[in-house]
Amino acid sequence: MKVLIVIPSRFGSTRFTGKPLIDIAGKSLVRRTYEQALKVQLDCEIIVATDNQDIYDHVKEFGNVMMTSEEHFSGTDRCFEVLSRVNGQFDVMINLQGDEPFILPSQIESLVEEFGNIHTDIASLQKPITQIEELHNPNIVKVVTNKERMAMLFSRQAIPYNRGIEQQEWVTKFPYKRHIGIYAFRTSICAQLSTLETGNLEKAEMLEQLRWLENGYNIRMANTDFVSPAIDSPEDLITVDNFLKMNPDMI
Repeated sequence: MKVLIVIPSRFGSTRFTGKPLIDIAGKSLVRRTYEQALKVQLDCEIIVATDNQDIYDHVKEFGNVMMTSEEHFSGTDRCFEVLSRVNGQFDVMINLQGDEPFILPSQIESLVEEFGNIHTDIASLQKPITQIEELHNPNIVKVVTNKERMAMLFSRQAIPYNRGIEQQEWVTKFPYKRHIGIYAFRTSICAQLSTLETGNLEKAEMLEQLRWLENGYNIRMANTDFVSPAIDSPEDLITVDNFLKMNPDMI
């Protein structure tokens, strides 16, 4: 399969302005994400998508970059623009968030493998939840799947509700999964997805994947045991520093 990996990267952020250009052990955040994508064993092209001139100039020094509209509501919309403009035919497009500098190449590869199932429209990642704090943290999205690993629902709430069980015991009584927000799309449906209106589920949870589910698209979840540290605010850099100390091979 021919794969297009798009890394949406925006300068403005309410919690962390300029995040793509911050230095992490000698390299910018966006460069580390780009270089992780370069390690995948796939027939692929990688493009950073941005609406910021500083990010554009920086990425131009080491990789492929495209200037995109300032009007996009989400990183996925930015990815769809790149797909519509890029030369070449691709079977799968991957939205690799620009703040994933430690994504494993094997995780990206596992998403593409899911398109061997003809019913897969979109693929994403899920990881077992083992801590009660994760389960009840609204910033950690939960996912429930059917027996074919097709997503049935995503929520910031703990789903399903474990009736008759003390909440402190829920993680030992049900195989809860957290969602890791990297998406792969069958390119033949991307034009359709780009025209969908925001639905009631998405408005309630502020999760764009619910728009696709609400419109009948199949999201197949690949399993993983690894989640990299989130970088959502300057305070998270302390967690990243500790992560690198424990994983020096990632530097």
